[in-house]
Amino acid sequence: MAGPIEQFEISRIVPLEIGGLDLSFTNASAYMVLTVALGAGFLLLATRRRAIVPGRLQSCAELLFEFIGKTLRDNAGEEGMRFFPLVFSLFMFVLVANLIGMFPYAFTVTSHIIVTFALAMLVFLTVTVYGLIRNGLGFLRLFMPPGVPLVLAPILVPIEVVSYISRPVSHSVRLFAVMLAGHITLKVFAGFVVSLGEQGALGIAGAVLPLAMTVGLTGLELLMSVIQAYIFTMLTCMYLNDALHPGH
Repeated sequence: MAGPIEQFEISRIVPLEIGGLDLSFTNASAYMVLTVALGAGFLLLATRRRAIVPGRLQSCAELLFEFIGKTLRDNAGEEGMRFFPLVFSLFMFVLVANLIGMFPYAFTVTSHIIVTFALAMLVFLTVTVYGLIRNGLGFLRLFMPPGVPLVLAPILVPIEVVSYISRPVSHSVRLFAVMLAGHITLKVFAGFVVSLGEQGALGIAGAVLPLAMTVGLTGLELLMSVIQAYIFTMLTCMYLNDALHPGH
């Protein structure tokens, strides 16, 4: 039986190397394409009729739309809605990728730090570039909160700068770590069930508890897949608020 780590191995589907740079199309690439296709396909299918009285699929799409819109407004204000396409796209990508990973033998792209870090860096660069363009040097007020005595600036500013620079790390590691740990734990308990089931009647009886744990962990992992997509999105909205209102 395959070990719990083997489910995260990246394998080449279409090997391609240009100038010493590995540009192969891998299983991770395939699942990212699948994630985008399923997310976009669902939204297009759900909204194709644009009915005044929505059906089930359209209602689901509208609920997701309104939910992300409300999250963005609550954290970044009405001005933050200019970033709605970016935020909604990130939410749908993370959510669909997490849910795809729940299927047996599927590949979970969000369990790889390079994927989550790329998404986090996209947010970080968007916030930094837009914040500087919109506010100029006023964006630096982010590192010196209002009302703080100037005498504390030599201590506070370096701390705030380090905290700001580390955002992509904390933003990406949270999602990566939860998905990685959850799938490893689920694989371990599922392995117990299979191993005990091969030991005859006594082993099958002993597999009842690991099986119950596997079912419970599956439900928990499904819940965490949704929660982590929301947390990633909410943090994105909070960071965007810094670009819009650096002095607050």
